[in-house]
Formats: sequence, C-alpha cells, structure tokens
Amino acid sequence: MSLDAAQSVCEYLVKQIVDNPDEVSVVSSDTENGIRLDVTVGDGDMGRVIGKRGRVAGAIRTVVRAAGIDDTITSIEVEFVD
Repeated sequence: MSLDAAQSVCEYLVKQIVDNPDEVSVVSSDTENGIRLDVTVGDGDMGRVIGKRGRVAGAIRTVVRAAGIDDTITSIEVEFVD
C-alpha cells in the first residue's frame, strides 16, 4: 500500500459519511515526519466527520494509516480542515 491507497481510502470513507460527497476533497502534502492528508468537507458536514468525542475521526485516521502502510512512509497524519 502507499500514499495513493491511503488518500483513496480516506476520500472514500469521508464521502460515505457526509451529506454532500461532491464537496469532499483530500489533499496530500509532505511534512518532515511523513505525509499529511488535509480533508475538507461541505458546510454542515464537519460534525458528522468528527463524530461524538472525535470517535469517527479517530476511526478514519486508524483505517487510513493502516491503508497507507509502506516502508517508505514514516507516518500519515489526517487533518480535518474547517
């Protein structure tokens, strides 16, 4: 698996949760520690993605990290951008 897989999985999961899947965007960038995925969603959908006490966001992060396991990537951060 790789960055492409992690990004695709992240986008797929978020699109399944939100009311406006066409407004979901996942942008990757390199950081000094690894890869960062910035997720933006449409108005009113951030609460759905974060979930109660951040449980949904935590689950998304866990699955995306597992999908992106690769020897060349040290870590994958998923940030939900408002």
